[in-house]
Amino acid sequence: MKILLYNPDNGVTRNFMPHLWMFLLQALTPPGHEVLLVDGNAQSMDEAGIAQFVRDNNIGLVGIGAMTRMIAKAYRMADAVRATGVPVVMGGPHVTEMADEALGRDGGPRHADAVALGEADATWPRIVEDAARGELKDVYAPVDAFGQESKPTLKEYPVIPWQSIDLKQFNLVPKAAKATLQKIGEGWGTFRLIPVESGRGCPYGCEFCTVTGFFGDSIRFRTNESVVNELLLLKARARSEKGQMAVFFIDDNFAINIKRTKSLLRDIIAAGAQVHWVAQISANLLRDEELVDLIAASGGKWIFIGMESIDPANLKDVNKGFNKPGEYAAVLERLAQRNVYAITSFIFGMDNDTTGVAERTLEQVRTWPPGLPIFGLLTPLPATPLYKRLEKAGRLTRPKHWQEFIPFAMAHTPLKMSIEEAHAEVNYGWDQAYSAEALAHAVESLNDQPLGYRVNIFLARLCFRGIYFPMMGKMAWLKVIAQNRRTIFKLVREGFKAGAWRGAPARISASAVPQVEAADAIAQAAGGDGRAIAFPAD
Repeated sequence: MKILLYNPDNGVTRNFMPHLWMFLLQALTPPGHEVLLVDGNAQSMDEAGIAQFVRDNNIGLVGIGAMTRMIAKAYRMADAVRATGVPVVMGGPHVTEMADEALGRDGGPRHADAVALGEADATWPRIVEDAARGELKDVYAPVDAFGQESKPTLKEYPVIPWQSIDLKQFNLVPKAAKATLQKIGEGWGTFRLIPVESGRGCPYGCEFCTVTGFFGDSIRFRTNESVVNELLLLKARARSEKGQMAVFFIDDNFAINIKRTKSLLRDIIAAGAQVHWVAQISANLLRDEELVDLIAASGGKWIFIGMESIDPANLKDVNKGFNKPGEYAAVLERLAQRNVYAITSFIFGMDNDTTGVAERTLEQVRTWPPGLPIFGLLTPLPATPLYKRLEKAGRLTRPKHWQEFIPFAMAHTPLKMSIEEAHAEVNYGWDQAYSAEALAHAVESLNDQPLGYRVNIFLARLCFRGIYFPMMGKMAWLKVIAQNRRTIFKLVREGFKAGAWRGAPARISASAVPQVEAADAIAQAAGGDGRAIAFPAD
């Protein structure tokens, strides 16, 4: 049987990192079946397109995984597939919590022939075999012999054959720029960001988050050896193709067990498996100097930090009081000293937010080392404590907001400002943080560093700008380039100066890195250059 695994886009912006769940399910598929993968973020496809794809490739089963913000598109695509007579199985946190919606049991149309609840490591092989026999059940749940929910240990993690997987569609380097970039530096004909998971679960239980509800509060990890071998495989492929590759550790909190994370990072260094990587880590865990040293030495370049707010009252309201805004600056400086920078996420529309919250937040951001601030609105996702609280209080304005996805739009009424005012705050945050002046300031703040670091922050800011300001066509890019022409010309001119690309890889002494060959590790890490399991979580 031929199987299609499809991940939809949200129809607004594209996410160029392939989603891990498709590759993981492909590795877990029983022998004798062929699995095709299509990620709508990289390969645009509409309803007619997927129906034609299914017919042309003689597909016998389609698996669709989607986060809440993509579920409307997922349902439309599922409907188109089912109209061809091919069965569809859907999964992910939204479908797990809203199974009746997907199965048409809530009075609406049926979108799926079957749903996979929770983590599907164990249920996916059974789904495939049932589909091959034409005996799909409505619901597949990961339960043990006693009917209790079962979570995979991750100790026996499937090997994903990265050495043979076709990743052409995920190359971030535009075709038009390939030849030029190859002249500038060997290996820049391709650049791919690859998802890798080292563990699952989060004990924090933030009010707005689906992670604890989906993956649970017990933390499970892969073996260090398994993760290291995967990194070595990716590193070897990048070298053989003379291309660039980086890793996104998709763990919801990569350093939730600091002792284990330090052990993993030491093993990465010892094995020479350093690749440039990004991960999500809570600010409170980055107080540990040794951990930050090891992050830098193992290849860590960007850390995603869910700061959410600079207001302690807001953080307490959403059960994220472990975040301490007074520590944010020190945490970011600690990273920047090792030339590791942060993607800082903020949420507006919280109960204690008032007008001007964006500027108050930016006043703080401007005093920090350069990074990538991103701004969103508080969104009540199905079955989260936040959704239940707002529903009980009668504050939901769009109780089923996912049925018509509108980016950066409130689905409930804030307490201390209007919906329109909350929208204006997000607009202001993005406008100010990604203006030409802000990008120039970020670049200038790294004038004491080699040119590569300034180019890095500039290109990263341009890419992240696309989250809010879609840059899908040539004209959009030309406009952005024109707006930032002074910074671009300055970087180009400096690139021709002798020694511009060389310099100290970090602002602290390498002797600070404990229990590793610090100088070599940091130099190697700095010198070059969703989410897990079926189906994905929000």
